[in-house]
Amino acid sequence: MPMGLSSDELDRIDEVVATRRKVKRGTTLFRNGEKFTSLYAIRTGFFKTCVASEDGRDQVTGFQMAGEVIGLDGIVNDHHTCDAVALEDAEVCVMPFDRIEELSREVNVLQRHVHKIMSREIVREHGVMLLLGSMRAEERLAAFLLNLVQRLHARGFSQSELVLRMTREEIGSYLGLKLETVSRTFSKFVEDGIVEVKQRHVRILNTDALRDIVNPKACTE
Repeated sequence: MPMGLSSDELDRIDEVVATRRKVKRGTTLFRNGEKFTSLYAIRTGFFKTCVASEDGRDQVTGFQMAGEVIGLDGIVNDHHTCDAVALEDAEVCVMPFDRIEELSREVNVLQRHVHKIMSREIVREHGVMLLLGSMRAEERLAAFLLNLVQRLHARGFSQSELVLRMTREEIGSYLGLKLETVSRTFSKFVEDGIVEVKQRHVRILNTDALRDIVNPKACTE
């Protein structure tokens, strides 16, 4: 929610986001080509967005967590351009976009907030393009971990510990790396004393070392 809203404005926004939807792990919130009607605020859980590549495999395009908005891809041409799949049991608030637009015209603070969310998504996508365009495997994985822990910390979680909701294969798909490369790079970080890994639990022991590996500009959310 944006700051600086009156109680009346808050009540009106509450009405718009009153509908909640549970999404079971492994099921789809929306699909590529589906008509766009709503944005979704993630209350609990973790999602990945992906598209089918030419050889039929899923290409992961992003990971979204509680406190973030998903579905912005559909605004451009009124159809979603990717699948959104729950990586764990999740719950979202359904925000009908026509209602959001209508309310934004009356509540300037909300309009600015929607623009800020959209801008953040553009900045994040730009960061991913930098990752895939110019970075070595170590730099890509370091940037990914720094970005993930930064986003989690902004939502009140630990600055140094995280549970990876996605598989190594999904991380590789997102970063443009083979599964073996992701596993090998994680092992190198462990050997160098940068991280501690126990299955999906990752503890960052040396944040500065990760920052030294990567260009800090690529870690922007």
